[in-house]
Amino acid sequence: MDDWALLRWGRGRWIAATAIWRRISPRTHDVVFIAVAVAITAGMTLSDGVQLGIVGRQWSIVLAGSAIVLLWWRRSRPVLLTVVGCLVMALTSVFPLASIGLFSTAIRRRGPALFVLAIVHLGAYNLGAWGADGESWDAVVFFAIFTIALAAGGAYIGARRDLLMSLRDRAERAESERELRAAQARVSERSRIAGEMHDVLAHKVSLIALHAGGLEVNASAPAEQVEHTAALIRSTAHEALQDLRGVLGVLRTAGADGERTALAPQPGYSDVPRLIAASRAAGIRIDSELIVADLPEALGRTAFRVIQESLTNVHKHARGAATSVRVSGSAGSRLIVVVANRRPVSAETLLPGSGSGLDSLRERVDLLDGTFSSGPTDDGGWQLRVDLPWPARVTLAQTGRS
Repeated sequence: MDDWALLRWGRGRWIAATAIWRRISPRTHDVVFIAVAVAITAGMTLSDGVQLGIVGRQWSIVLAGSAIVLLWWRRSRPVLLTVVGCLVMALTSVFPLASIGLFSTAIRRRGPALFVLAIVHLGAYNLGAWGADGESWDAVVFFAIFTIALAAGGAYIGARRDLLMSLRDRAERAESERELRAAQARVSERSRIAGEMHDVLAHKVSLIALHAGGLEVNASAPAEQVEHTAALIRSTAHEALQDLRGVLGVLRTAGADGERTALAPQPGYSDVPRLIAASRAAGIRIDSELIVADLPEALGRTAFRVIQESLTNVHKHARGAATSVRVSGSAGSRLIVVVANRRPVSAETLLPGSGSGLDSLRERVDLLDGTFSSGPTDDGGWQLRVDLPWPARVTLAQTGRS
């Protein structure tokens, strides 16, 4: 076996031994260190060929043997163990307790304290050797190298252990943050889909209820009017089912690939006339004044949702009440959307309300840095007013481009 093969073999055995060492419990480590200290201490104090310190053999056996008990607390009190071990070594020249204490301190405390204890460790050995049979330079150099090896080895093990703990903490933190982000994404997606379902379905269901309420009130209406109203109910219900099917399709596929699934195309400001016409067909008297002809996409979508939610609330809570829709403003200034209805004739509510629609509108308006207000008017009606910033359109000439 050549030198490189022998080196690889030794490295493999060392890796296997360290892996086994890491798998056993800390208390087992303490027992191993105690056993090693007992063996070395017994070999030094009971051998006639080893010169002991200034206190003599009997006291050396007593001091070194009783101090070994402190190794049970080597992980919690490493500095105290090192100091006591150095004192024992200075009196008896028995070094296992002090050396194990220095090694344990290096694992847990790296800094000036370790440097001072290493100097004390070397000095205590010199005192013990001088008290035994005098000291030689060879022994001093050897023990100095031994002290440096203990401190450096313990510091390396401690640094590696700290690094592994840091990496483990970072991995656990990253895992918890990933789970938190995933949970937040699920909540956000559910809120988005719930808001879409409310915006799409609440208005059309309120139209259906309004048409059905009209048939109930006008039971003796002509057949043609009844047929026309029934056709409107059927077409509105069909549209609501189509929208519901689209949203449910998104729910079935959302999260399958971990990506955000797009909902149906969002209506814009150009759909407001159609929205008002549908409410008029349901019997709502609406006076509209749409001064603004065109809007940016985000503003137009918000304006549509504001008018849609306002008309939905009219259908639910103020059927038959005259309603006005006003949209005004200009680019570079503000966009004002006001929907107001007069006092309803009947206080009866067609459909229950949860208030989530107004909360959703308020969130939409806040996202665009606008102001939202809603509440009763002096004449007993209800008004909803939204004020949104309308940025000026930047042209090529304004940006200096050609």
